[in-house]
Amino acid sequence: MVYGQIFHRHSPDDCFINVNVGGFKQRMEHNILKRFPQTRLGRLLCCSSKEAILELCDDFSPSDKEYYFDRSPHFFCYVLNFYLTGKIHLVDGLCVVSFCQEIEYWGIKERHLDFCCSSKFHELMELSEDKGWDQGSEDQQLHSSDSSIDELSALDDDIEMFDGTWCADIRRNIWIQLENPGYSTSAKVMAIASLTVVIVSIVAMCVHSMPDFHQVDLNEKEIENPVLTFFENFCVLFFSTEFILRLTVAPSARKFLCSPLNIIDLMSVMPFYVTLACDIMDEGENPDLENVGKVVQILRLMRVFRILKLARHSAGLRSLGATLRHSSHDIGLLILFLSVGISMFSALIYCVEKESQESELQTIPIGWWWATISMTTVGYGDTFPVTLSGKIIGTLCIICGLLIVALPITNIFNKFSKFYERQKCLEKWKNVTEPSRLQCQEL
Repeated sequence: MVYGQIFHRHSPDDCFINVNVGGFKQRMEHNILKRFPQTRLGRLLCCSSKEAILELCDDFSPSDKEYYFDRSPHFFCYVLNFYLTGKIHLVDGLCVVSFCQEIEYWGIKERHLDFCCSSKFHELMELSEDKGWDQGSEDQQLHSSDSSIDELSALDDDIEMFDGTWCADIRRNIWIQLENPGYSTSAKVMAIASLTVVIVSIVAMCVHSMPDFHQVDLNEKEIENPVLTFFENFCVLFFSTEFILRLTVAPSARKFLCSPLNIIDLMSVMPFYVTLACDIMDEGENPDLENVGKVVQILRLMRVFRILKLARHSAGLRSLGATLRHSSHDIGLLILFLSVGISMFSALIYCVEKESQESELQTIPIGWWWATISMTTVGYGDTFPVTLSGKIIGTLCIICGLLIVALPITNIFNKFSKFYERQKCLEKWKNVTEPSRLQCQEL
C-alpha cells in the first residue's frame, strides 16, 4: 500500500497527483506517470513513506497531496509534453549542459529525444566538450601559475627564515645569489663559473677513458695522468666548496639536504672522497679489502652523476625530471603494453622460426630480445626472421610497436610543456620580485 493510499483511501482523487514546480501547478493522472516508472514522478507512485517521498521532491503536503519541486517551471512544460507524447524536445535558449542536468533530474533518458532534436543535441554536446577541453587547458595553465606562485611563496618563506639568525643579511645575500643567477651580475658570473666547471669535469671524465691518455710507470703499471688528475682535483674542490658554502648559508640545513638537486651535488663529490679513502687503505695492504680495486672503479664511474648537476642551470632538465615524476602512470601503461606485445610476438616468432636452420630465433628468450628492439623501433639487426611468415610477423610487430609507443607520448609531452613553461615563469618572477623585495627590506 503506497503512502497516498493511507491518507486518501476513499477519495475520488486517488488516481491523480498534484505537482507544484516553481509555482506552476499541474494535476497529473497515475496512468500517464505509470507509463514511465523510472522517471522521478513515476517513482513517486511507489513511495510507501513520507521519507521516501521527500527523497524525490523538495516538499510534500499530505492534506493536499501536493508535491513541491524547486525547479524551472518553463522546462517542466517540456516534461509534461514528454509524459503525453513519450518524446522530449530541446528547450530554446537553454544551454545543452543545463538541458542534460534537467532531464537527468527528472529521470528522462537521452534516447527519448525526438528525431528532430537528436542531431542538434549531439552537435551541441560535441561543441560543449570541445569548449570544456579548452577550459581544462586554461585551468591547467592557471594551476601551473598557482603552483609557481606557491613556489615563490616558499622562496619568500625561506628568505624570511634568515631573520633573527647569525649574519642574517650576509647569508641572505649570498643565498639569493647562489640560488638565482638572474639576480645580479655577480650571481650570473658565479652561475657561469659553476656551469663551466661542470662541463670541464665531464670532459675530463670522458678523456680519462681514452687509451691515448693513459700513462704507465717504469714497472708497466698504469698510473693517473697528472693533467687529468689536476683538473679532477680542482673540480672536486670547487664542487665541495660550493656545496659547503650553500649548506652554511642555507636558511634550513635539513630542508637543504632533502632537496633533490642538493642530493645530486652531494653524490657527485662523494665518490672522489670514498675512492681516496679506499686508495689509502689499499696502500696499507689490508687483507680484508680484497675487492677494493673493483669498488674504486665503480665509484669512479659514479662521477657520471656530475652530468645531473646541469639540472641546476637548465630549466629543461628540471622540467624533464618533473615530467617523469608526474608521468609514472603513463610510463607504467607504456611498459605494460610493451610487455604484452613482446611476450606475444616472441612466442609467435619462435613458432614460425624454430624449424629454420638459418634463423637465430630458436628460443623464446631470444625472441624477447628481437621483439623488444623491434617494437621500440631500434632494430639492431643482430637477430632477424628469415622465413616469409616470420617477416610478416616482424612487420606486424613493428607497426604495433609504433602504435603502442605513440599512445602515451602526447600526454607526456603536454606535461613536459606545462612544467617547462612553469619553470620559465618561475625564473622570470624570481628575477622581478627578489630585487624589489630586498629594496623594500633595505628601506
